Amino acid sequence: MPPGCATRVLCADGRHAFVKAVGTPLNPDTPTMFRREQAVLTLLGSHPWWADLQSFYDDGAWVGLLLEDVEGDHPDLSDDDTMGALLEATDALGAVLSERVPAPDARTHVLNDLRDIATRWAASFSEINALDGVPVPDWVRDDVDGWQARVSDLATHDTATLQHGDIRDDNLVQRPDGSLVFVDWGQAMVGPAWIDPLLARLERAEDAWFDTSLTSSPALVAAGDDAVTAWLVGFATMLAVRTVTAVDISLPTLGAFRRTESARMFSAAARRLDLGPRAARQ
Repeated sequence: MPPGCATRVLCADGRHAFVKAVGTPLNPDTPTMFRREQAVLTLLGSHPWWADLQSFYDDGAWVGLLLEDVEGDHPDLSDDDTMGALLEATDALGAVLSERVPAPDARTHVLNDLRDIATRWAASFSEINALDGVPVPDWVRDDVDGWQARVSDLATHDTATLQHGDIRDDNLVQRPDGSLVFVDWGQAMVGPAWIDPLLARLERAEDAWFDTSLTSSPALVAAGDDAVTAWLVGFATMLAVRTVTAVDISLPTLGAFRRTESARMFSAAARRLDLGPRAARQ
């Protein structure tokens, strides 16, 4: 989705590398994500779970990262074995992150913070009835205050761990040996230990498998079903509001992404709330 350069290069000495770069003339916000990725990868150091940062460029307007080139392709998360490997890898990643950064500081390391995210998501409920055409289902529109309170409660969860914050199939590379690499750390955040395990399962959020799979994560079991459902509704509502308010500079696919993902998350939440198939389709 981000504009700019994302290129595998062959160097004069025969080595391979991956270069990503963006500047404010292309998008005013994406350079901040690249700076966050640089800060996180510098903090973490080297490990097979992520592509190592080899160099960094920042002149105030343009930001570039030189990264280890990881051989492989995006995984097929519709495959049960691959999804199982992702869930195991996500748990292993969480253990490494906790060891490498036992006390992350959002301000020092320019990280996102779940408390701020939950507050922004909760605020988006106030815009549902103030704007025309926000694509939210009636069961959310009829209980705006209740859902706003549930999403606001996410800000009270422990934020003591470093999380990747954006685990999706296109932010994963599967090596030829089947091992997974977590890439694109521009949304890294401090939050509770259940965030990454939840994100790793979202590819199948519309399926009953999603609900069953939650029980295999101790962090998600500890968080509880209410927190998971509130997260789904909060995320979906924010995306729905953004479909009518966001101005996407050089990001032509982002609007469609918001609409699709918002509908998926609402569908998942409606199933979990046992609201029936019609509510899930709204």
